[in-house]
Amino acid sequence: MSAAASEPTARDERTTSEQRRGQVRVEVSAKRVRAYLAGTVVADTRQPRLVWENPHYPAYYLPRADVRTELLVPSARTAHSPSRGDAHYFDVQVGDRRVVDAAWWYPESPLEALRDLLRFEWGAMDAWFEEDEEVFVHPRDPYTRVDILASSRHVQVEVDGVTLAETRRPTLLFETGLPVRYYLPKVDVRLDLLDPGDTTSACPYKGLARYWSAPGAPDVAWSYPTPLPESQKIAGLVCFYNERVDLIVDGERQARPRTPFS
Repeated sequence: MSAAASEPTARDERTTSEQRRGQVRVEVSAKRVRAYLAGTVVADTRQPRLVWENPHYPAYYLPRADVRTELLVPSARTAHSPSRGDAHYFDVQVGDRRVVDAAWWYPESPLEALRDLLRFEWGAMDAWFEEDEEVFVHPRDPYTRVDILASSRHVQVEVDGVTLAETRRPTLLFETGLPVRYYLPKVDVRLDLLDPGDTTSACPYKGLARYWSAPGAPDVAWSYPTPLPESQKIAGLVCFYNERVDLIVDGERQARPRTPFS
């Protein structure tokens, strides 16, 4: 996530607050962020912190001064993090609605930047907003980019020698840190060989996906029927996991990438 060069990077220049300890990084965001529970604003801040507790995506930590702390009820739960210190937990109660261990605080964290911040479990809140747009799953990483481009590449998808799809009009999705994804028109996919399932997943950049399985390959393909506005180009198209199928692009059989989805 960080540049190897000793010279300041563009990221360093944009970062108004950053500390490192282990793999944790803290940055100030310029977005207004609000968290709602039971129709009530639990937190409303114009200085949220993006905290990378893991390398894949950040979490929001919010200044205590911008949290309605009268809605927090101390919990008996504590937890220790080698990088962040000892966490003190709180239930969040709005009227008759109480969410257990929904927030926590590191008052004596080795990371000074965390000591006056509260962290909320994302799914414990009913809704999160960046400015006036609702966001889902987790905060958007400012260093993740999604580009969606129409293409004329010849793409073939096989599983155990059986062709599941073939097209010369794919849509290519380039997302930071992931392999190129090939989204294919349904008319070029052997939907008769795929079984729709109940599996779904959510992405903060694309929306809600639904899955298909092939014989011997469960949940191998997915589609976004109604993607988020910035990803409308892939609406209704079908994509297969490069990691689980034989993908042939312009006559070249692709190596299967190693990712968390392998």
